Amino acid sequence: MRLQKARVTQRLAEIGAFAVVRVGTVERGLEIADGCVRGGVPAMEISYTNANAGDVIAAVKAKYGDEVCVGAGTVMEPATARLAIMAGSEFVVSNIGSGEVARACNLYQVPYAPGCTTATEAARGLEMGAAFIKCFPISNTYGVQLVTLFKTPTPWMPLMASGGIGLGNLAEWVRAGVDTCGMGGLLTKGSADEIAANAAQVRRIIDETRAEMGE
Repeated sequence: MRLQKARVTQRLAEIGAFAVVRVGTVERGLEIADGCVRGGVPAMEISYTNANAGDVIAAVKAKYGDEVCVGAGTVMEPATARLAIMAGSEFVVSNIGSGEVARACNLYQVPYAPGCTTATEAARGLEMGAAFIKCFPISNTYGVQLVTLFKTPTPWMPLMASGGIGLGNLAEWVRAGVDTCGMGGLLTKGSADEIAANAAQVRRIIDETRAEMGE
């Protein structure tokens, strides 16, 4: 028996990073997927900021199947969650917390990551059954300190971070205790070869840092 929610949650944590994708065409989404797979970071969040997100999710799953872990981002209400899941999304990420989205994801056993800034929001996210708490916003506001603030009193809290993470500070995020990192430009810009090269660097940093930590 394959426990879908547990399996996907564990896989995201093991990979440790994923591409945050907003693209104009399905073809570009597949090109990004190719680079991520070849570089050793086979995970993508397709943002519903763009209306074609469902098409991109479906196309990546059709081409790569279980080789790529594909999720939906910027999911703020249950109708979008349902559409994303029907398109093939394996996990759902939001910039906010929503009990209705959490219930929809739990119903279909899809991991959910609500965006949280405060400890109270994060605790409520766990109460809703969140697989990860997304540290948000972080890019230019809280930075890696938010991970420390969450992990110090509640070290069991599974954390996802997205925004402001690059090759220069990725190791710092991993050491702080983040479980998986969303990365935009680094894993979505340039040719498939350039993305693959960046993904390989991400893979190396995560693996080496975890090894130093004894994980």
